[in-house]
Amino acid sequence: MSAGHPKAVSHQAGSDVAGYMPGRDVDDESLVDDGGNEPTEAAAKPLANMDWIGTGGDAAGLVGEAAIQMLVKRLPNAPGVYRMMNASGDVLYVGKARNLKKRVTAYAQGRYHTNRIGRMVRETAAMEFVITRTEIEALLLEANLIKRLRPRFNVLLRDDKSFPYIILTGDHPAPGIFKHRGARSRKGDYFGPFASAGAVDRTINALQRAFLLRTCTDSTFESRTRPCLLHQIKRCSGPCTGEIDEAGYKELVSEANGFLSGRSQSVKAQIAAAMQDASADLDFERAAIYRDRLSALSHVQSHQGINPASVEEADVFAIHGEGGQTCIEVFFFRTGQNWGNRAYFPKADSAIELGEVLGAFLAQFYEDKPCPRMILLSQEVEEQPLLEEALSTLAGRKVSISVPQRGEKKELVQHALQNAREALGRRLAETSSQARLLEGVQSVFKLERKPRRIEVYDNSHIMGTSAVGAMIVAGPEGFIKNQYRKFNIRSTEITPGDDFGMMREVMERRFGRLIKENGIPDRSVAPDASDEDEAVPAWPDVILIDGGEGQMTAVRKILADLGISEAVHAIGVAKGIDREAGRERFVMEGRPSFTLPVRDPVLYFLQRLRDEAHRFAIGAHRTRRKKDFVRNPLDEVAGIGPGRKRALLHHFGTAKAVSRAAMEDLMAVDGISESIARTVYNHFHEKG
Repeated sequence: MSAGHPKAVSHQAGSDVAGYMPGRDVDDESLVDDGGNEPTEAAAKPLANMDWIGTGGDAAGLVGEAAIQMLVKRLPNAPGVYRMMNASGDVLYVGKARNLKKRVTAYAQGRYHTNRIGRMVRETAAMEFVITRTEIEALLLEANLIKRLRPRFNVLLRDDKSFPYIILTGDHPAPGIFKHRGARSRKGDYFGPFASAGAVDRTINALQRAFLLRTCTDSTFESRTRPCLLHQIKRCSGPCTGEIDEAGYKELVSEANGFLSGRSQSVKAQIAAAMQDASADLDFERAAIYRDRLSALSHVQSHQGINPASVEEADVFAIHGEGGQTCIEVFFFRTGQNWGNRAYFPKADSAIELGEVLGAFLAQFYEDKPCPRMILLSQEVEEQPLLEEALSTLAGRKVSISVPQRGEKKELVQHALQNAREALGRRLAETSSQARLLEGVQSVFKLERKPRRIEVYDNSHIMGTSAVGAMIVAGPEGFIKNQYRKFNIRSTEITPGDDFGMMREVMERRFGRLIKENGIPDRSVAPDASDEDEAVPAWPDVILIDGGEGQMTAVRKILADLGISEAVHAIGVAKGIDREAGRERFVMEGRPSFTLPVRDPVLYFLQRLRDEAHRFAIGAHRTRRKKDFVRNPLDEVAGIGPGRKRALLHHFGTAKAVSRAAMEDLMAVDGISESIARTVYNHFHEKG
């Protein structure tokens, strides 16, 4: 960081922030002043046309109010975004202000409304600023930076997974219906968001029965010569083999599009009329098909719970706080249908008002998601008109935010609020139970402090083939599935079936990267009490290994070779007598192996951890084995792409026959030149 007074550095690519695109990721490094130097072109690109100011503490190493006071004089009376950092350069807080100078002056005066702000100011050693043209742009940029940098003192949106959608493809003569997640790069009509992948799967399953649309891939569609099982059980109309003509299939697609677009009543009326016509013509088989389709549509709507008549498109947010934690329940309504709900538990200081938490959550929530026309809230949020204008800018159309006071909309909010209360109640009960279990682990294994991150390792293979190592993570709130990792065993020097060798590779790869990214923690330093509420740390306090004394001897040597023996506690979980659950023996350095009482809750907890690691490892192994099983030997031949592979298989029948073919036979295949034939021949024969 630069020393002394702040330096203003301007990127002259245009006016202010005219080039900033709301919702676009901002490169963290592009905001850092590394000593007053002009940022590189690559670093400045994400912030094109954006004036920015980078500042640091002075040479005397000032922190807190003194460091902030050094910055005030040179700041403009303009809107913008600021970042507060500690002496190590870690971002403590990201905020936006209508007037940067007034906001920073308030921090420098030493009058803090809460302990949280006081602690944040006292740790501040440097600040950085981005000047924006309007407060709306500052709000959008603030949300972007908070999601990227995850500052310690901000309200943080956790579990920020993308939402799944349903797509009716538009790039094929026979459109299919699929689950979609991620960028909308494929041509077609998208419907969503849905609250979960399960909700999408259930809806597609019901829509298959109602509209008989295909769910097979395009390549499978092209290769079919006879109807598949889905056609036999009346889940698909069979366009792949001409069981339905193109016009008839397009009519089914149109009906499905209409239903998902909110015209469900008119679609049901058309199908009901067709059923009556078929019945009048005594075509009872066709009438039964229409009857089944109507039943499937009713099933879709009956399993969606509330389907409001007055709300066509809206998201409903309800917030509830209790026991120092907060829950925000979100319901999604599209085309007059309920497409599911999801509970979020944002990380926020207990001193922050619920309205402030909800406002910060909304800004981050829609930073990279499509925004509906209407947002219904359980209570007012801070700067609601500004947030409404910002989301309208983000969506490119009018977005209204309101707290309904009566009628059906009020009932929707109350329903969401009740769900928030119940979800938070369940979470508090689980968290309390998890905290007691972690305290039990501390007591049983005589650890110096309660573990906040436990990693469990396991291997899975069949006689050394398709070998996979797996790591699962547990913390104060249970399993942390977004931090699970699998390791495909790559080393060719490991003897097939050598569990010790596999574990060495997994541990070296895992901790080698951890050391590179986070360094080795000093366990002799007691953690700050304020760290208890922080996110789960990168370094584990405890690692559990599925194995006994021999496995643990190997693990200890690995940790010693890596120089981290003192950084983590390694514990082995050995199978009990006759591999019976409840008789596991625990192995750790400095103590003889021991067992726990059969009904000890800590034993159950450790069994759950081990079983979860075993489940995850087996799943990863099966996935790899499946890929290995369907891999064609021709895939490994250099210069053989899909076209040449298809030609070779069409000519010889199997990859095995290709491997036995002579040069002359290979050259007889269309598209296979002499050089390619020689490459194929040498690939299968030089090994002998």
